[in-house]
Amino acid sequence: MSSTLKICHLYPDLLNLYGDRGNILCMQQRLKWRGITAEVTEVPAGAKADFKDADLIFIGGGQDFEQEVLLSDLKSGKDQELKAAIQDGKTVLAICGGYQMLGKYYETWDGVRCDFIDAIDFYTVGSKERMIGNFAFQCGDASGGSTVVGFENHSGKTYLGPGVEPLGKILAGGGNNGEDGGEGVRYLNVFGTYSHGPILPKNPEFCDFLLNTALQTRNPGFRLEPLDDGLELAAHDAVLQRVLSKQE
Repeated sequence: MSSTLKICHLYPDLLNLYGDRGNILCMQQRLKWRGITAEVTEVPAGAKADFKDADLIFIGGGQDFEQEVLLSDLKSGKDQELKAAIQDGKTVLAICGGYQMLGKYYETWDGVRCDFIDAIDFYTVGSKERMIGNFAFQCGDASGGSTVVGFENHSGKTYLGPGVEPLGKILAGGGNNGEDGGEGVRYLNVFGTYSHGPILPKNPEFCDFLLNTALQTRNPGFRLEPLDDGLELAAHDAVLQRVLSKQE
């Protein structure tokens, strides 16, 4: 088993809304406690990316302006390289705007369309009303089945194509569109979500499932040793109880 996990952090200079970089720090620390190094390569706009060398690709969230700025950079070749990496089974964690960019397009509420990279069959349309606040969802069995708490703030409504599965089922909050009860996307080894916060420190079970997925691509059957997550789970449960109580 290799003692290093290679993480490619795509667009850290522009996509870091609500401290999404904290997901990188969380993965590094949880691996360090187990004697595994997380080697992080940052790929800002204008830089070349080597997705083939990465075990895990992380894309944070951003506002509409940042997404538009990044489109020209993506379409200089990164889009096809990223699509190929996804099809090759690379593990990807994409947050909010980073999640939306993996789909077909984003259409604003007043009809302006922005075409994205079309790596996964879904699209997003803007709304005048935002889905904002703490929320919770239950991951599907294929994504570990844990309960996740986070913070969402988006006016885009995402609709998954036929046969594309959500990351989980909403317990409280809006999720993908506030209509069909789904949150995020799980496609091959891509985990897309609207959860800021950052998502991983508050959800150690989901974090370890993500890390195991990435590590198993080179080491099938590998499992991370469990950690004493008493404090993390107590914090998670307290947030979950507070979020669910607002639904009553």
